[in-house]
Amino acid sequence: MPNRAINPTGVSYAQAHLVEAPTRWLFVSGQIPVDEANNVPADFESQCRLVWRNIETQLRAGGMALHDLVKVTVFLSDRQYREANYRVRHEVLGDHSPALTIIIADIYDETWLLEIEAIAAA
Repeated sequence: MPNRAINPTGVSYAQAHLVEAPTRWLFVSGQIPVDEANNVPADFESQCRLVWRNIETQLRAGGMALHDLVKVTVFLSDRQYREANYRVRHEVLGDHSPALTIIIADIYDETWLLEIEAIAAA
């Protein structure tokens, strides 16, 4: 595998991610909680799962998978969603821990409760 987590402090996410001689990079723009029919789920956890499905779709289109993620940036509309975000992220990623940043931000559309952008290397 061309990348590995660097976690000298033992927290639940990678402090850094080392990519050695990658053959390909994929930069995934901020994915939003909108499905193919232009629907937005009402609750946070449904929106979060949809965003991760959208990320997986982009990764597959680039010939990659979730285990190729090396950096993820999550934009939350409110800090009240921190715990739910943590639960869903770990449900989706399992033991894989890319470098991670979480930002509380004013999201572009007020119905969106989060947006996630990602970088993958394979």
